This record gives sequence, structure tokens and C-alpha cells, in this order.
Amino acid sequence: MELKEDFFKKVEKKTKVNKDTIVSLAKKLQAGNMKDEATLREVISTLSTMTGRQVSKEQEDKIISTIVQDKVPKNIDKMF
Repeated sequence: MELKEDFFKKVEKKTKVNKDTIVSLAKKLQAGNMKDEATLREVISTLSTMTGRQVSKEQEDKIISTIVQDKVPKNIDKMF
């Protein structure tokens, strides 16, 4: 699936994370296991550092639970 440029612009505006970084993380997730807790924690930590936003242990656990239980919205364009 190829995402539109406007999607990346929305994400970058909101998070200050550029398209190349997003694509790099997406490739890392594709190579790894989206249900693997260690991989997810690493990605969350990387994003947290890049955006300068702290993620509490509780928030991290909730994000991981949502992903592992397949409760992530299917239409990511509507998330932003």
C-alpha cells in the first residue's frame, strides 16, 4: 500500500517526524513481527525519543495490547 504525500505531511506536522523516518520504521516493523512485544517496545521507544514525547509504561502497555489484539483502526488516514 502506498500512502499519499498529504498523509505524510499531516503526520510530520503533528509529530515532527519526517517521511524518511516513518518509512524506515515501517520497514523495520515489516521485517519484524508486529505481535512481538520486544519489537513493539523498541519502536515505541524510538518514536518517543524522536518526537520528544514521553510514553509512560501504562501507555506503552496499552499501545502494545491494542496492536497485539488487532484493535488498530484499519483506515490510518482517519487517525490524523
